Amino acid sequence: MNDLGIIINFDMVGTVAIGLISLFIGKKLKVKLSFLDRFGIPAAVIGGLFFAIIHLLMRVSHAGSIAYDTALLTPFMVVFFATIGLGSSIEALKRGGKLLIIFWLLSGVMTFMQTVIGVALAKITDIHPLFGVLAGSVSMSGGHGSAGAFGKTVEELGVTGGLTAALSAATFGLIAGGLLGAPLALSLIRKYNLKPKNVINKDEIEKKSSAEKRDITVNSVMAHVTMLAIIMTIGIALSAFLKSKFDLAIPSYVGAMFCAIIFNNLNLKYKWMDMDSNLVSILGETSLNIFLSMALISLKLWELAALAIPLLIILGAQVVFMYLYTRFIVFKAMGSDYDAAVMVSGMCGSGLGATTNAMINMGEVSNKYGYTINPYLIVPLTGAFLIDIFQMPVIITAINMFK
Repeated sequence: MNDLGIIINFDMVGTVAIGLISLFIGKKLKVKLSFLDRFGIPAAVIGGLFFAIIHLLMRVSHAGSIAYDTALLTPFMVVFFATIGLGSSIEALKRGGKLLIIFWLLSGVMTFMQTVIGVALAKITDIHPLFGVLAGSVSMSGGHGSAGAFGKTVEELGVTGGLTAALSAATFGLIAGGLLGAPLALSLIRKYNLKPKNVINKDEIEKKSSAEKRDITVNSVMAHVTMLAIIMTIGIALSAFLKSKFDLAIPSYVGAMFCAIIFNNLNLKYKWMDMDSNLVSILGETSLNIFLSMALISLKLWELAALAIPLLIILGAQVVFMYLYTRFIVFKAMGSDYDAAVMVSGMCGSGLGATTNAMINMGEVSNKYGYTINPYLIVPLTGAFLIDIFQMPVIITAINMFK
């Protein structure tokens, strides 16, 4: 015991167990509280914050404190980002055509501006500039996965509270993206009397992915785990080499994702392995949930006390920027038509939270006025992978500038 009361220690296995318990509590709460589902907030975030708040109350009341061993955070994080890299392909880029390129470039400008806004306001509010980087594209367009990864990197540079600030900002972004996206798109549709062209059935959006699902066997799981382990080993070594050679603050997942992109595109050409995209998705989502649940239960919310007002100022500015940017620039650049309005809702979702949020926003709009194919091809492809081509250099450069 100490002045905080009883100290409870969890080892690596115990931390994973508590994280998974929090995940399933989050799933239950998401069912009970429908507004959480409406905003697309992941169950891991809900349950993790629930446990983090309990820990905060324990410390405030001097009832006790909890120590988690988060050594497994990095491996699970790297698995998730490697699966993101495996979802990339040059062929998908070609299918998107001109509209995809425009949306991708607009997304790149968005990530740059989010970082500029974050750093500028961090300096104005007199907090460390790296908090501005974390409250910029790291947590906004990057979401919880990127927030967890770069938050940990920033803490390793000696900035206390980096992980907590990044994950808290990402949660704020999810809610803001859900509140902003669909209403903005619906107002554009009504104002300009926009009509969808080439309306398709909702089921056609997921028809192809459903048709590609195969039976999952022990052999297929082992083959894919082996592939991921090799990619991760090479990728982590690459990140470590870049860190030591150029003194760059680079999360280990960056090298793994880069290696996964190369492997996937070479594999599509040379057919080294019969890859099951559904199994890759399952492995990635499982890893992300475990990573997020462990990261969030171990949040030190008391570290946010001195950062609360500056962070709220930065995050409020990010929402204002997203409204102005998507309403007056993205909508016009994408053609000022129905598809453009739907993609505006998608960019608000993915630009402030996650690709899942983008899909929920677009679903809200499409359910009212009709489904068209372009938004569901362009937005997920950009939000899930292509944006990283712009985002990673911007974030890494900013972190190394202000470390």
